[in-house]
Amino acid sequence: MKTNIRQHGGFTLVELLVVIVIIAALAGLSAPVILKQRKAADRTEAINNIKQINLALIDFDNDYGSFPDNDTQEDVKDATGTALSFGGTFANDYFRQLIAAGNRSEKIFWCKTGFSPKKGDDIVTPGKALDAGEVGFSYIMASQTDGQSSSGEPGRPVLATPSLKAQPNWEFDPEPYGDKAVVLRIDGSAKAETIRTDNKKISIQGGRFLETTGENTPWGTDINPVMRAPQPKGN
Repeated sequence: MKTNIRQHGGFTLVELLVVIVIIAALAGLSAPVILKQRKAADRTEAINNIKQINLALIDFDNDYGSFPDNDTQEDVKDATGTALSFGGTFANDYFRQLIAAGNRSEKIFWCKTGFSPKKGDDIVTPGKALDAGEVGFSYIMASQTDGQSSSGEPGRPVLATPSLKAQPNWEFDPEPYGDKAVVLRIDGSAKAETIRTDNKKISIQGGRFLETTGENTPWGTDINPVMRAPQPKGN
């Protein structure tokens, strides 16, 4: 008597290897697309947050006569009784004045960079705000001590990100946003601008750079702008 042997379907080893190779190839093709989409999303978040900071700067300017600077420190303390510390040379130190003046969320000062691993809180802890690593934007002043104002030249930059290695030297990191930097100008425009591959700077018209001063530039001949970089984690 013959016994019917049922044949079970399945993959051979060769077929399994072919499937694995196909899956790996598809993953390799999709990875750059996914990475590009993620960088675009991070860039959009930075633009949205920088617009929110712009609104805070305008309100601050209306109340104190300029954007945060060394002179407004005492005025803010007197007006608010804040326990926050403004002393220092990082962007964090100047942005704390905006927190004290009424902005209740730290999150708008964060964006994706290589040195800002932690988002701030929705509710500011009394006496504590914008710790190292919680700020992603560089703050641009008219001098070492003086802030800019909404009445200044419309094309002057006020905020920019992402600075290269959190340094205040006007060089930008092309990695987080796909060779782009996000820049806010006094006129309220916030957009992505191309980072040059040769020197990591942002070009403006006429072969000049974001920080270039002189005739026919947004800064003119009387201002030497200063960039205040964010305080990175560990500093």
